[in-house]
Amino acid sequence: MTETAVYAAGGVVWRLVDGKLRVLLIHRTKYRDVTLPKGKVDPGEMLAETAAREIHEETGIRVVLGIPVGVSRYRLPSKRTKIVHYWAAEATDDAIRASTFLPNREIAALEWMTPKKALARLSYPVDVEILENFVRIVEEGVLSTFPLIVLRHGKALGREEWDGEDADRPLAPRGRKQSQSIVGPLLAFGARKLISSPAVRCVKTLEPLSANLGRKIHTTKRISQDAWETGTSDARAVVGERVRARKAAVLCSHGPVLPEILTEIALATGTLRGSYLGSASALDPAAFSVVHLSVDNPGSGIVAIETHQPKV
Repeated sequence: MTETAVYAAGGVVWRLVDGKLRVLLIHRTKYRDVTLPKGKVDPGEMLAETAAREIHEETGIRVVLGIPVGVSRYRLPSKRTKIVHYWAAEATDDAIRASTFLPNREIAALEWMTPKKALARLSYPVDVEILENFVRIVEEGVLSTFPLIVLRHGKALGREEWDGEDADRPLAPRGRKQSQSIVGPLLAFGARKLISSPAVRCVKTLEPLSANLGRKIHTTKRISQDAWETGTSDARAVVGERVRARKAAVLCSHGPVLPEILTEIALATGTLRGSYLGSASALDPAAFSVVHLSVDNPGSGIVAIETHQPKV
């Protein structure tokens, strides 16, 4: 019988010091090695949530994930394969000041250094490959990004189970569980502005995140299914506002409306359209696609796009 893989997640944590880039390496106590912060997925976690949690646990620094920078795979002594997903993650000055890190039984020390020096210090070739990916992104000038997160509402009661207006159709029990399960991953990407179709199933999907953030949900008929069905939806206006704002936002809508939202993000940023947009918009209930855009020049196109599926 084939052993299942071990999944983990982490990040290349970076900061600017007097305008110069530094990355964070950790010195592990037990293994006496130098590596990138990472750790195994806890039961029920999605990978992005794991990455943000592990970075905080190992470094004391709370980060928001940026663009993905690669996946490493290697064999463990147990013969199982370990698969580690990494994201770029900026450590802000405030986050560093708030860090409560102290040397411990797992992590002996933290060290900030230039990417060039870090490449020479890392103990493992798989970590070097991830950092080389990160360096290429830096050289392309797209390190500072913000996400537009396109979210499909959680599992709702079927139309045949509901007698009222479609817009009032509530979440099914599974959908309510999904709405809770995506809070951590959405927080990991720095979700702040919450925009939703007025449909109950969309608003209820965002309510747990809204409660966690202490932020209200802004509803707009412009991305509702009712408006889409009557040809009066206006995803272009909603997307345009968010691209101009250059801040993390979640757009919660319906399966049929998602392709329009993704297409408008591509058009608003001068990105060539392709089959990737279809993949990113073909979301299961409570799944979401994170579209990373450049803070400095959103019109330079989509920097990266990734899709996440809830485990519920």
